[in-house]
Amino acid sequence: MGPSPTVLIIEDDPDYRAVLQEILQAGGYRVETATTGQEGLTRVPLVRPDLIILDVMMEKTISGFEVAKRLKSRDPGSEYAAFARTPILILTAIHQTTFFRFQPDDDYLPVEDFMEKPPDRKELLSRVGHLLARPH
Repeated sequence: MGPSPTVLIIEDDPDYRAVLQEILQAGGYRVETATTGQEGLTRVPLVRPDLIILDVMMEKTISGFEVAKRLKSRDPGSEYAAFARTPILILTAIHQTTFFRFQPDDDYLPVEDFMEKPPDRKELLSRVGHLLARPH
């Protein structure tokens, strides 16, 4: 068996970040974290994650929407071209706090899956495992 897959968590809430990290590490994953979208974009080429868990509504500078769009850019010259096929799981509480409803969308929100906060432990591990098992 090869090395454990690496999951990068981009989440500005320290409590959620800690919970996610604990769940994923207990599930056998290597976990790296970033506290802002900008930090997450900086860390992607460094940690080369197998999967990214991304908070949509972050307080600072760039939102999860912008992070996803940059990572999934179809531009072959993009600095993130090597990661365009890295699966992204969006984690959000937006459906609890607003009337917004959104789905993964190739242009607006190019991600592979969506989960509501707070994540259920078994459901999170199931979805992460499913995304990592998909060919990409």
